[in-house]
Amino acid sequence: MSEPMSVLSLAMAAGGGLVDGREAQQWLAAGYGLLSRSVQLVRALSDKRAAILLPPGGAYLTALAASDGRGTVLINPLASRPEIVRQILDANVGAVFTNLELATHLPIGIAFALLDEAPLFAQVSIDGVTRTVDLGNHFGLSLSGRTDVEGRDEEAVIVYTSAMAGRPLGAILTHRNLIANAHASADALGDTSDDKCLSALPFAHLFGLIVCAVSPLVRGGNIALMSRFHPGRALDVIEESRITRFMGVPSMFLSMLQVIGRRGNGRFVDHNLRMCLTGGAPVSEQLQTEWFDATGVELRQGYGLTEAAPACTLSRHDQTNRRGAMGTPIAGMDVTIQNPNGDELPNETEGEICIRGPHVFRGYVSSGEDGLEMRNGWLRTGDLAVKHEDNTYTFRGLIKAMFTRNGFNIYPREIEAAISRMPGVVNVQASAVPHPVRENDIAVSVTGDVTESNVKAWAEQELATYKVPSHFVVDGSGRTG
Repeated sequence: MSEPMSVLSLAMAAGGGLVDGREAQQWLAAGYGLLSRSVQLVRALSDKRAAILLPPGGAYLTALAASDGRGTVLINPLASRPEIVRQILDANVGAVFTNLELATHLPIGIAFALLDEAPLFAQVSIDGVTRTVDLGNHFGLSLSGRTDVEGRDEEAVIVYTSAMAGRPLGAILTHRNLIANAHASADALGDTSDDKCLSALPFAHLFGLIVCAVSPLVRGGNIALMSRFHPGRALDVIEESRITRFMGVPSMFLSMLQVIGRRGNGRFVDHNLRMCLTGGAPVSEQLQTEWFDATGVELRQGYGLTEAAPACTLSRHDQTNRRGAMGTPIAGMDVTIQNPNGDELPNETEGEICIRGPHVFRGYVSSGEDGLEMRNGWLRTGDLAVKHEDNTYTFRGLIKAMFTRNGFNIYPREIEAAISRMPGVVNVQASAVPHPVRENDIAVSVTGDVTESNVKAWAEQELATYKVPSHFVVDGSGRTG
């Protein structure tokens, strides 16, 4: 008899946790109800993938459940309309789960379901006809699922990343990848049903979805969500809701420290925090020290990437935090440091981080040759690190052509490709400009029959807000007339 398998939504429901004060199972049951009560939606999704274009919230769980049985593209709400259209076309999406505000960014003719009123109602719009679907009678519905089983080895989500060659690639993650990563992360972070977690990262980013939400939910924890991060409000929620666990990118912790400093004596002690973790970008030891001095809680660090579902290493709750290091490998994740030939390097020797295990993704939707390389069973991450004797790792930089801004990956060739499509542009070069809060800003140097203002307007139209350059140098010597 084969072992039972699970899907991501059922694993979340089985944990018995809460999302914004409502049972996660209710949010998820609403999604299954939507799929069962809209024949038109099922037809639109036939032999196609789904997509989710939503801020973090309970409705996101509804959308994940309604996408069951097919791969689902997680589209960043900050994406531009051209980026959204390209992802929908590349992944062969049949319908999008979204809300009224974000639906304006969708391509004309695509089927969509508005989840503004989830888990009570949904508005399904197909071929210009909108129907209201009542989801209210899902209350009391019990979803059969277990948290202690492996996930199915079938597509669960697709996340666009790795635009080293100028075009983002859709990384395919399976239920097995995501459930394994969620359980391993929950174990490393010490998650229990007593935890109250503040989640302020986008769910289109796997760190936000898996480590900040799914991991605590499979252990029965409670989630409080912020659709848009604000440092002062985050501190208020941590204090008022007795939050025990907060994850964020380094710029979030830095901005919260600034608020703590302005509010009084630079100390934030009226809280229940036990676990603070940062990822998405390197964190300085100075920031870790300042956070501990202000709160009495260690700021731990993790490392991961989309293609690994996402966590690879985490600073464990039951081990002393080594500041400056990004923890030890999570359960099931093999991590080595290798040279370009694929040879494993000794401790304290800088090399490329290479990983393998049940967390590693299936591949890309298309153009996989432009993405990260899989060699001899190891995924080569394009990141540099050293391994220490205590099995912790310290980040040392990048091989791949990218940098980070507010925890988001920025690929210069993607920005160059977008601006190169602008009429009149002859040449463009993008680069990083170090910034003390955002890690980096973006600078572009453009040659052609263009002006700074219309290059900026073009970038704002073509690129997600976090990819829009802040520094422009325009050489208009190529102008005619």
